[in-house]
Amino acid sequence: MASLNVGNLGEYLREQRRNAQLSLRQLADAAGVSNPYLSQIERGLRKPSADVLQQVAKALRISAETLYVRAGILDEKERDELETRAVILADPSINERQKQVLLQIYESFRKENGFEVSGYADEASYADTENADDVDDTDATADGPRTADGSDADPKDHPSS
Repeated sequence: MASLNVGNLGEYLREQRRNAQLSLRQLADAAGVSNPYLSQIERGLRKPSADVLQQVAKALRISAETLYVRAGILDEKERDELETRAVILADPSINERQKQVLLQIYESFRKENGFEVSGYADEASYADTENADDVDDTDATADGPRTADGSDADPKDHPSS
């Protein structure tokens, strides 16, 4: 069989497998693929599907997007954009509204810099009903309003409604 043009996917997979201290058989079992098939992928004789790459990535505990790029399924720039979004969405320290606002800001910067806006920030999967335009210079807390620099606002300057 002639070697297919799958970049350096096979070499990369072999390196990742060895770093994980897994035999070819162990990785094949963990990924749910046959040992000969995985061997052919590592030698550049087979081009795996995105599903197989995802299974292998999960078994190796690495990014599936990285494997997609190496296999020529995904463009490097698309991967970077997807990974940026994934990191924002996975951050447990910010709430869903904050994630949506951050993604909208990210999209606006990309658009300003001449990159195509993907529209991921508008998807309902992480859209929140609150509007990002509601943010103002003060931060109302349980202790009362604060100014933009974080100091307490004088209550007489901000009468309650």
